[in-house]
Amino acid sequence: MTNRPNTLGEYLRARRGLVTPQQAGIPELGVRRVPGLRREEVAMLAGISADYYLRLERGRDRNPSTQVLESIARVLHLDDDHIAYLMTLVADKPRQSRRRPRKETMPPGMVRLLASLAQPAYIEGRYFDILASNSLAAALSPRFTVGGNQLRDMFLDPAEQALYPDWKNATQCLIANLRQSVGTDIDDPRFIELAGELSLASPRFRELWARHDVKGQYGSPMRFDHPQVGEMTLNRERLSIGEADDLKLVVFHPDPGTVHADKLALLASAALPASTTVHHRERSGT
Repeated sequence: MTNRPNTLGEYLRARRGLVTPQQAGIPELGVRRVPGLRREEVAMLAGISADYYLRLERGRDRNPSTQVLESIARVLHLDDDHIAYLMTLVADKPRQSRRRPRKETMPPGMVRLLASLAQPAYIEGRYFDILASNSLAAALSPRFTVGGNQLRDMFLDPAEQALYPDWKNATQCLIANLRQSVGTDIDDPRFIELAGELSLASPRFRELWARHDVKGQYGSPMRFDHPQVGEMTLNRERLSIGEADDLKLVVFHPDPGTVHADKLALLASAALPASTTVHHRERSGT
């Protein structure tokens, strides 16, 4: 028996609870005490024994075959992002002892690139800390500035919540991105600090983290209700930085020739003459 957290079992239980009998094609007979599928139903639909599935959920077997995982994933209606995450949970590798924290350091070229961009842009760390930003990003949201953390702001700051008309969807996406970013490294001190604070202060965070949603960080449109220019939709792009692991360049841009482009231009003109200013710092991470 291992002392490692039972991440595979926790994930299977969470996702099992999100699949209804109707979705699985099972008749709903009698009263169900818990939401979702029963363990024996997952086992039956996946073609494995109920006893073996019980061992997986309880952490008694942590190395199922790829074929077994794919069968379970089919029953739980997992998409590609969730399946990729599921496959990372089975390797029973000993954790290395932690050395001194590494620094999340922006390559100088990326800082210069931020200054040259005519769109709101910032660089974020693994846990969505703002490590560098230009002034137009700050004009879009005062929280998009160095020292801010998007998780803390999105869940705890009413002003930031008001910026997003689709706040519930935005928070669900953000936590799914966080789950994908963290992976199995849930004993990271920075993650423990943030998750502990948010779990205590935000029922919404607790609800979403318990779902075990996973989603890659892809480009997507974002709706804003800005106090100066009103509602506008901007495309958000998250770009990997090849010289720095775990860092992302985030850029917001409108579709050309739209009212949203006009509103962003108005916001940019109001932010002049400091619109090309870039603020940045290094942050200790793990």
